[in-house]
Amino acid sequence: MDVIGPILFFIFSQFTPSLDVVTVQQKYLASFEISLEKRYEEKSVNDVFKDNILLNLSYLGGKVTKKEEINWEDINKPYSYSFVLLPGETFAFHEDVLPKYKDTLVKTSNARFNYDDGFKSDGYLMGDGVCHLASLIYWVAKNAGLDAYAPTNHDFAIIPEIDREYGVAIYFRPGQVQANAMQNLYVINNKENSVIFEFIYKDGELKLSIFEDALPSL
Repeated sequence: MDVIGPILFFIFSQFTPSLDVVTVQQKYLASFEISLEKRYEEKSVNDVFKDNILLNLSYLGGKVTKKEEINWEDINKPYSYSFVLLPGETFAFHEDVLPKYKDTLVKTSNARFNYDDGFKSDGYLMGDGVCHLASLIYWVAKNAGLDAYAPTNHDFAIIPEIDREYGVAIYFRPGQVQANAMQNLYVINNKENSVIFEFIYKDGELKLSIFEDALPSL
């Protein structure tokens, strides 16, 4: 009787991870999505919001690092990106942060939302729409039980599909560190294990899901 085959099968079945194993290692915490076709009633303005949100997401994921790399056709394609926060680590929406977060800051959206970064204006503000992305992150993070703080609410304007309590005002102007820090978003991983932020853009919908790694962080 040939026993080599069964032995090899046993070895590989014990040490080759499957998709099911990977799934079991992550605990779902929260997930919400917004339509990028419903950011503003007027289509021309909505398109500016949409492009700025997707550009901000591209900066966040490293798909774009400077204005010269922007390809709007590519930016508008389906896209997915995820990042991890270890226990105690902080994500801030931009680089100017309150003093209490400086030592734990490990991740930002990597953009300043201005013309030099390639962001668009609808005639009112440069970078209109990035507050919607920040608000989505805040909404999901709070419902995931993470320690999330938004110093300035976006109550001066409605953000479609997101309740006012989760509205986040984002602002960045070079040299105005204190004002910038007060119009930022801070998310701290207060869990015992790593947490994963997963962004998926497809069919006009932007979805953010947050998972906790079921295995202890090393």
